[in-house]
Formats: sequence, C-alpha cells, structure tokens
Amino acid sequence: MKKILLKILGIAAFIYGLLFAVFYFDLDGKFLYYIFEPAMIKHFDNMKREDNTTMPYEMKENVSRE
Repeated sequence: MKKILLKILGIAAFIYGLLFAVFYFDLDGKFLYYIFEPAMIKHFDNMKREDNTTMPYEMKENVSRE
C-alpha cells in the first residue's frame, strides 16, 4: 500500500513540476505566439473568399420603423 501511495505522490509531484514550469516560463503563451498564431494567420490568409465589393447593394423597401 505504501509503494502505491508513494508512486501516486511521485507522479503528482512530477505533474505539478511540469505545470509549474509551463506557468513560470510562459510556455503556453510562447506556443500560441510563435507557433499557433502564425499557422492560423497562414491558414486564414490563404482561404478563398467571395469578393464583397462585386455584390450589388440594394436597399430594402417597405421597412417599417417603429
């Protein structure tokens, strides 16, 4: 029983240390800034989009204003 408890405590301490390192060195923010955001910018800049300037503008008629 003591071995199992020490093993669980060791795993928990390792996870706590890993999460502390992520927080201390701001690794999640660096990941988002240097890896995720450039990938998303590249992805969304290369998307095919409909040209909104070619769409005719028509005003709605008979719009009731209350």
